[in-house]
Amino acid sequence: MMGVSKAIAAAGGIGYIGKGAGSVAAAAYCIVWQFTSLGGSPLAAGIALMVVLVVGVMSAQVVEREWGHDSSRVVIDEVAGMMITLLGVPVQWKYTVTAFVLFRFFDIAKPLGIRRAERLPGGWGVMADDVLAGLYAWVLLQAIIGIKLF
Repeated sequence: MMGVSKAIAAAGGIGYIGKGAGSVAAAAYCIVWQFTSLGGSPLAAGIALMVVLVVGVMSAQVVEREWGHDSSRVVIDEVAGMMITLLGVPVQWKYTVTAFVLFRFFDIAKPLGIRRAERLPGGWGVMADDVLAGLYAWVLLQAIIGIKLF
């Protein structure tokens, strides 16, 4: 079970690359978004998001015993946050890149209660801050799209 949990938590190994792994994991999902049917189907993207959230919490909980709380190797949370940010967004590079920048800003700066969310126990704390960062980025991106900034 630990091996499967490590693979999930590290998003297929991305978490092992070291510095910048969270950005790489988020960027990897952006590429998936652009080139798969997830971008064209909010229902499929929503179902995929729910699966990633559930297995992300569970795998982060399992690997915590060996890696410690919110290890930098755990990047499934960045994938989940990016999934939230892109949910229902038109599949266009300008929106995908903007989503990436917004999500990474909120994930790194951790304003508006995001830092507090990290303090939740176990896998919930690992995932919660990125869920909030994704939600904040999604709201801002929807405003940008709505007022047609570009």
